Amino acid sequence: MEQYVIIGNGVAAVSCIEGIRSVDTESPITVLAAEPHPTYCRPLISYYLEGKTTVERMVYRKKSFYEENHVTVRYGVTAHKIEIHTHEVFLEDGESVPYTKLCIAAGSSPFVPPMKGLEKVEKQFRFQTLDDALALEQALTPDAKVLIVGAGLIGLKCAEGIHGRVASITVCDLAPRILSSIFDDLCAARMQAHLEQHGISFLLNDTVTEFKGQTAVMKSGAKVDFDILVAAVGVRANIGLVKAAGGNCNRGIVVDARCATSMPDVYAAGDCTEGYDLTIGANRVLALLPNANMQGYCAGQNMAGKAAAFDKGIPMNSIGFFGLHAMTAGTYFSEQEGGVCYEECDDKHIKRIYTKDDHMTGFLLIGDVEKAGIYTAMIRNRTPLYSVTYDALQKDPSFASFSAEKRGQIFGGVV
Repeated sequence: MEQYVIIGNGVAAVSCIEGIRSVDTESPITVLAAEPHPTYCRPLISYYLEGKTTVERMVYRKKSFYEENHVTVRYGVTAHKIEIHTHEVFLEDGESVPYTKLCIAAGSSPFVPPMKGLEKVEKQFRFQTLDDALALEQALTPDAKVLIVGAGLIGLKCAEGIHGRVASITVCDLAPRILSSIFDDLCAARMQAHLEQHGISFLLNDTVTEFKGQTAVMKSGAKVDFDILVAAVGVRANIGLVKAAGGNCNRGIVVDARCATSMPDVYAAGDCTEGYDLTIGANRVLALLPNANMQGYCAGQNMAGKAAAFDKGIPMNSIGFFGLHAMTAGTYFSEQEGGVCYEECDDKHIKRIYTKDDHMTGFLLIGDVEKAGIYTAMIRNRTPLYSVTYDALQKDPSFASFSAEKRGQIFGGVV
């Protein structure tokens, strides 16, 4: 009988449990959870602050999930060391937890660059976990001025979450545009204008060089007074356990298509990993919930002895602010890189579809995102453009643009 151990208790961990149980219904599973909460959906923490959901409704699986799957969850414990030769995980207090198969689903942690005077800022917060949101909520007051350092997804969702509960919100970022890792200039400008209409102020191409009490001194020389600081610069994969144990790591824990690490009987899934991105044909960190879900399930199946592969990872984001929705997926190759861009743009929506070598490689949608799943499937499945009616598909995504043979493969019969 196996002894499965999972470090972490997020989406990847839950999916790993489900992958294991799809093959092995008997062997014990132990989850080492640093947070004191059952698995919850982290993207919902901003909606909690908006009052659109509750802590109870944020749970990722029903309360009986762990019991029904014969899982022992140890809340509030932190793995300190992996000993691959003896197949043990050591906790911070020195306790040993033996395993036959181990999955690292340790996620990521906020990255805060050195900023002079930061340690003296009284009301400073991060915005990644439920506890972060609960702590920030306690500090919010109607007359508070909030400074958010970071105009990425985390920082902007925080701004949306606290909007209406404070006097002002200013977001700064060293990048020249918001959501710089997701959007191009056109899409970023559209979303920024929408956020500004809701009272969010921006200082872009600028960042904090020093804190003097409750005043931030910017690189440009500008000074921003604030009552509450949220550091949302970015995150880094939690690779420390594997790196210390001698496992192969770059920016993330390197895994193969089986979600196996370079260490025997050790797998990894989710935001802490660096897996294969089929749109560029190389490994990179894909810290996204859908990929964590699929990776975790794949890891679990392989841990339990069934051959499975996750080789269709792609970058993808589904986001929205104040009712304006956007979806992105894949990689955007420029014309200089051999790419071709189809574009639609008006006051209601933006659509940019990128193709290269007779395949769709990426897209950017703002406004109308209803049928984006068809484009995502084309990227993930490497559907050749010659096999679809592409001129019609780029204007109005529909399965009618696929051949009868392809529709048969998708729907399980000839259509």
